[in-house]
Amino acid sequence: GDLDKVVNLLLSLSGRLARVETALGSLGPHAPAEDKLALREKQRLLMAQLEDAKELKEHVGRREEAVGAMVARYLPAEHLQDYQHFVKMKSALIAEQRELEEKIKLGQEQLRCLRESL
Repeated sequence: GDLDKVVNLLLSLSGRLARVETALGSLGPHAPAEDKLALREKQRLLMAQLEDAKELKEHVGRREEAVGAMVARYLPAEHLQDYQHFVKMKSALIAEQRELEEKIKLGQEQLRCLRESL
């Protein structure tokens, strides 16, 4: 459960940071200074939060290793391999699910814009 939460937090923060950086890059030279300042402050905060989330992921990784070592004492080799595969794939599947959800949201937004333009 903690792995799910940390991976989702990392994905969320990195997505928000990317949007802020895109917004900063799209500001023209005549953009108000307070807009630039606000976006830079958001960027700074998101980068700090992302670093904290990475530390959390490392902590969860250490806990995962400890649990894996304990589980290894009780499971036969083939079940242990299944467990290790499950844990490894879980993060990848969470990231893939998040990416698909973002694509669906983008597609729905594009559809809405197309309908409005017609």
